[in-house]
Amino acid sequence: MTPDLIYYLIHLPVVPAWALIAFAPRSIWTDRIAHSIAIPLVLGLAYTWFLAQGLSGSAAEGAGFHNLEAVTKAFSHPTGVLIGWSHYLVFDLFVGAWIARDAVRRDINKWAVLPCLFFCLMFAPIGLVLYLLLRWGMGRGGWSLHEEGA
Repeated sequence: MTPDLIYYLIHLPVVPAWALIAFAPRSIWTDRIAHSIAIPLVLGLAYTWFLAQGLSGSAAEGAGFHNLEAVTKAFSHPTGVLIGWSHYLVFDLFVGAWIARDAVRRDINKWAVLPCLFFCLMFAPIGLVLYLLLRWGMGRGGWSLHEEGA
């Protein structure tokens, strides 16, 4: 299997999950698919496989995490890109799913949350910041993630 094909395949579980949390946050299917452990588990296993491949020699010469040059080399090889991309996919979806669950608990309109989810999908930290500002601005939560309803 080519790295290009693997790249496309790892998106297959993610796309429907994002659609569900964005457009049907209260659906039983969202709970069963996007909020289950299945997708993070599958992507986490894929990540582990890619990382094992990279550590066993299927990586760029000099690749590593000990300095910027080594990280740049790691991400210049298809295995390194698959490692990084699968990491992004699983954690961006995890954060997006948390935003969707938190918004439902706090009764925040799904249309108000939708831009936050879009930015979370594309640029996760920005989406998270926007959502935290949204819920704070609406008086639906302060700065603590451990308060009532979090």
